[in-house]
Amino acid sequence: MSVVEASYNKACLTDGADGEAQRVNDTPGLADHIAVWLEKHRTTNKYKDEEVRAAYGYPKEYKGPKPIEQQIKAIAEIYGLDPASALEYAKKLPVLPEGAEGWFAIPSVDALAQKHFPEVIDPAEKYCRALQLVHQKIAESRSFYNYRDGQIDTAHIKVSARTLEKMNQIAAQQKGDPSTGSGPSILIIAAQLGKRHGGRSVRRAREVFTANEYGLTSVAGSSIVLVHPERLVRWEELDMDMAGDEFSDGGGGSFGRAPYFLFDGKAGFDTEGVSYPFDNCGSASGFVSQ
Repeated sequence: MSVVEASYNKACLTDGADGEAQRVNDTPGLADHIAVWLEKHRTTNKYKDEEVRAAYGYPKEYKGPKPIEQQIKAIAEIYGLDPASALEYAKKLPVLPEGAEGWFAIPSVDALAQKHFPEVIDPAEKYCRALQLVHQKIAESRSFYNYRDGQIDTAHIKVSARTLEKMNQIAAQQKGDPSTGSGPSILIIAAQLGKRHGGRSVRRAREVFTANEYGLTSVAGSSIVLVHPERLVRWEELDMDMAGDEFSDGGGGSFGRAPYFLFDGKAGFDTEGVSYPFDNCGSASGFVSQ
């Protein structure tokens, strides 16, 4: 605003009802010019060469997110979770953030841990156990292959700091059980499933995330795929990079890869280098309501 004000003052526009200042103020289009300028300059050029034209979109069978109440009830039934707080929150959803395709229901990692493996205390271990559980549920519902079987552990996979921060914000916005002080069992997130960043490498997508945007975790993506199996049905489709997770191929502390979901005759889970753009992949991301 100070830049605009300085330019306005520097122009030394004449005053009065018929003066230059009045004509400038009355002329439409300034907001459009500013919007175009902001869109052009809001992102950095870092990793800009890691973009290709996306060859595919979503499969025709996928019609977008199912009604949120239906998703909540499905998640509650699959994992044995209490849907009450999520159903209550769904009655008064905020405005869908720009960039999101719709609302999606996903299980809380803490709720999954409390229900299915209460002996696990470490948050990183909880996440790995939760991902193993969701993969198990997918395998029970359809043909599924985990190319990283045996590597879903704290040495190989973790949630990025940015995503962890945003997910904590979302959990704080959505009340859990006030009688126990626990967080919500089922979270409702605004998200898009890859088209927004189609053809970009994972690290390029992370670079151009808006201030309220974050990469989806594999637990979130797995749960969305579980409730929306039609999202992964054929080879010629846009696969989903899980940009909210970091993966270490050798488990030695170098997390240079990211998980993704694919379809090659069956649904699959694998990883790829964060610097490689593919024309059949796009990073799935969520958005914090502002």
